Amino acid sequence: GKETKVYMGKNLTLGELTAKPGEKVSGWLHIADSGLEIPVSLICGMQDGPTVLVTGGIHNAEYVGIQAAIELREELKPSQMRGKVILFPLVNRTGFEHRTMSMVYEDGKNINREFPGDPSGTLTEQICHTFVDKVFPQVDYYIDLHCGDGYEELYPHVYTLGAASPKVNQASDAMARAVNVKFRYPSQNPSGGSYNQAGSMGVPGILLERGGRSVWSREEVEADKEDICNVLRHLHVLEGEPEYYDTVQRKLSDGYFLIAGHTGIWYPCHHAGDRIKKGELLGVIKDYMGNIVEEYYAEASGILLIQTVSLNVLKGGAVLFYCELKEQENSF
Repeated sequence: GKETKVYMGKNLTLGELTAKPGEKVSGWLHIADSGLEIPVSLICGMQDGPTVLVTGGIHNAEYVGIQAAIELREELKPSQMRGKVILFPLVNRTGFEHRTMSMVYEDGKNINREFPGDPSGTLTEQICHTFVDKVFPQVDYYIDLHCGDGYEELYPHVYTLGAASPKVNQASDAMARAVNVKFRYPSQNPSGGSYNQAGSMGVPGILLERGGRSVWSREEVEADKEDICNVLRHLHVLEGEPEYYDTVQRKLSDGYFLIAGHTGIWYPCHHAGDRIKKGELLGVIKDYMGNIVEEYYAEASGILLIQTVSLNVLKGGAVLFYCELKEQENSF
């Protein structure tokens, strides 16, 4: 029969770590001169192929993505891969160790608001610059794992690139169709966030949202892992036929973001994933004396995607986000 030529992969090096074809190596990435090290694994397939970056814990209280990345570090086998995976299970390590929700402990900044960073800036800015300088130039695709924050619940969805080049945006959307969620949103941010910044550098990527409330479940972690592996099949890093899903694309501007006009006590009426009807009460904010200071009513019928579930809300902070459903979409 006809001979099949096998192209051997090349070494994967990041910082002081190197993985040869067929190897999995775990260690630490040094963040500039800060003294901070964050855990990373290099998984190098036997055959040539694309390099895929997977990050968890950019927001350190978003545990589903962190745990999914930890488990994938053990489960991905170089002998069954072509190409390479760079896997960061926990980017905001100091925030995780101090339970700071989304913020880096040392400077109180949000990593996903500070790209492209600054090599001589605060720790958050140095983390961002390290990824821009050392990591993004090595990768071909990017999967960023997120959840609702510790005070949020959400209905699973995926963000794609909408402000990069047409070719990168198209590749990002194709990746998102391999994710088993109902909604996808093209982001119009050219940078600031991790996958947005990578997209501006020519790297197609997606941001997957699943879970919240600073908890994780076996079901959610397995769903994240299956989505990641399905995207890796789509990218031909893993063998097998990928499955594609009929997700509904929405523009963020088409949804309804409700912002708190007062700091106070928040009482929601629904949960993420609930269907809501136009004119229905969505929740109220009360002051510390029990007086209602703000009421929120649905401007359209739709589905509640993200919601604050903590008792407190802060003036200027997001309360909830919902999107309108068309008649043919009511089966969701």
